[in-house]
Amino acid sequence: MSTVRLEAVDLRGEVEIPLQPASWDIWDKKYRLTTKQGEPVDQTIDDTYRRVARALADVEESAEKREYWYERFTWALRRGAIPAGRITSNAGALAHKPATSTINCTVSGTIPDSMDGILERVHEAGLTLKAGCGIGYEFSTLRPRGAYVSGAGAYTSGPLSFMDIYDKMCFTVSSAGGRRGAQMGTFDVSHPDVRDFIKAKREDGRLRQFNLSLLITDEFMHAVERDLDWPLVFPIGVKEADEIDLADPTRVVWREWPTTEGYVTRDDGLVACKIYGHVHARRLWDMIMTSTYDFAEPGFILIDRVNEMNNNWFVENIRATNPCGEQPLPEYGSCLLGSVNLTKFVRDPFGPKARFDWDEYREVVRVFTRMLDNVVEINGLPLERQRDEILRKRRHGMGFLGLGSALVMLKMRYGGREACEFTEAVAREMAVAGWEVALSLAKEKGPAPILVEEFEVTPAMLRKRPEMVADGWKVGDRIPGRILHARYSRYMQRIATVAPELVAELAEVGARFTHHTSIAPTGTISLSLANNASNGIEPSFAHSYSRNIIREGRKTKEKVEVMSYELLAYRTLINAKAQPFSDRADEKLPDYFVSADDISPKEHVDIQAAAQKWVDSSISKTANVPTDYPYEDFKDIYLYAYRQGLKGCTTFRFNPAAFQGVLVKEQDLANTTYRFELEDGSVVEAKGNEEIEYDGETHTAANLFDALKEGYYGKF
Repeated sequence: MSTVRLEAVDLRGEVEIPLQPASWDIWDKKYRLTTKQGEPVDQTIDDTYRRVARALADVEESAEKREYWYERFTWALRRGAIPAGRITSNAGALAHKPATSTINCTVSGTIPDSMDGILERVHEAGLTLKAGCGIGYEFSTLRPRGAYVSGAGAYTSGPLSFMDIYDKMCFTVSSAGGRRGAQMGTFDVSHPDVRDFIKAKREDGRLRQFNLSLLITDEFMHAVERDLDWPLVFPIGVKEADEIDLADPTRVVWREWPTTEGYVTRDDGLVACKIYGHVHARRLWDMIMTSTYDFAEPGFILIDRVNEMNNNWFVENIRATNPCGEQPLPEYGSCLLGSVNLTKFVRDPFGPKARFDWDEYREVVRVFTRMLDNVVEINGLPLERQRDEILRKRRHGMGFLGLGSALVMLKMRYGGREACEFTEAVAREMAVAGWEVALSLAKEKGPAPILVEEFEVTPAMLRKRPEMVADGWKVGDRIPGRILHARYSRYMQRIATVAPELVAELAEVGARFTHHTSIAPTGTISLSLANNASNGIEPSFAHSYSRNIIREGRKTKEKVEVMSYELLAYRTLINAKAQPFSDRADEKLPDYFVSADDISPKEHVDIQAAAQKWVDSSISKTANVPTDYPYEDFKDIYLYAYRQGLKGCTTFRFNPAAFQGVLVKEQDLANTTYRFELEDGSVVEAKGNEEIEYDGETHTAANLFDALKEGYYGKF
């Protein structure tokens, strides 16, 4: 019955660090199950673990298996397996909140270039957000501003105006539900309105329910590197085909497009696109970089690499991600998430024999893999197409959190060679252990349905995978999904370099799921259930800092003081007097106690690249750069990320004139002055960390300023 080993795990050298008050508070407010009357159902965090374990074990087919896996799932949760927030909040909670989902990540259906289609997707998105899921959309499927709409006899206002509708819908739904809605808006770098998209969030309060990312193609990056002009294009409708010479390369280019319906399309799947004009590629690049430097958006999704490395390359054309970017998904795609807390496996932390328990880590990954696969059966997604999609492919995204904290406990410097090697090993071992379970589960329960299906070989397939021609496949042949997945996906080819027999058997049997790994930002689960271990793949933001937290009923965000897990552990195990930035011998921390600002942007990218090699989806990662970081050096980060093989890149530079971040350092607040103009015309100035009495509440100056400027004051 078991797909995992049963021997006892050696826990010598592990010490439990008591939860800090902020961690307990976040669990109480976000993850603790209560009745409709507000009475606690979960009395302790362990009750939360047992509720989740019971809900996921009850998916098993027999009473014996249900009890066996309940015990194993409970063990894994206590040993560092942390399901994502929607699972932790909603699994086993059906009697108390029946209309919620266990799925964090979704992507909308392709938005059609029609009023009916646009509003239909708004309705679907509203239902998705109401269920507690985040959602992503691509908006470059909408024709550019000023284009003629023959049916309406008028000119369109363009994609950005329709994004405003989605933004207002999201704010309304999230306000009613008490949880902030999360949306991602993506946009092709070749769309004629790309410059409007880049500048969209410079207007106070606009599109604040969105994260924004550009879909950057290899062709665009080549144009930047070679200092070429870049064409701005949009597809040619079948009805317009006779108005333009399709063979004229000065007026038409052929591109991948998320839909071919209604557009002029070649046999190899490429769509004819009209050239609306040109822009100097480096000038557009500088515009993107300037916006990212000043406003931290738009993000940067290398979409060709995403599709090239997609395990379902043969049936998906990905154009959007979930709100934080770690899950590139097809239309109506959904993915559930979970993270393994790496600090749980550090033995003798900070000591002469500091080490990582690889055996227990692999065991937790194996048990957690089955647990996440079971979530598919209780997905609670509101749309039939979402449910069909997740049941057909069964993708999940397991990642890890606490990397930065674990490296400090192991006395490794984040971003250094040893740390990169450790990061790659963590990702590789998670991948191999997970695909071993994918095989055993497929034998026990059956593979993902898509891998049982047969597909017709198309010219587009042979264009993307020329090795299929060498293997004898021809247009019109029928080929099983399991072979396209295991033998011809670029990622599984990489897994085959370390586990060739496993991948060969997956090609014969099929896998239980099509995707296994993804590294999420893990903000609140890190703070709560992991006692503020570092988020996801990140280093700790600082070792003593503040988080800005949305509280239902408050008019602004609340500032909460927190400490990093590694500082708590060091004080508990080594030196109770230890203080960040202290030069006193009895208080000083070791040199390996680094935080985000101590790490160069290239070191951030190196860590991400080390993990991405073995992660089949993507990674949510932010390279923090100091406020005074030179712009010319900043631009190089993105080119370096492209050359290092990343699927995306995001940076953050503290800029209080533009926004107030979720994580803030006291020093930044103390060094920033905010000016408030009163109704009588007088001006009040206050430092960001000063408290202000306003409208019956106490606020930090920074949070009050941000709420008033961005228009969310009093709307939580």
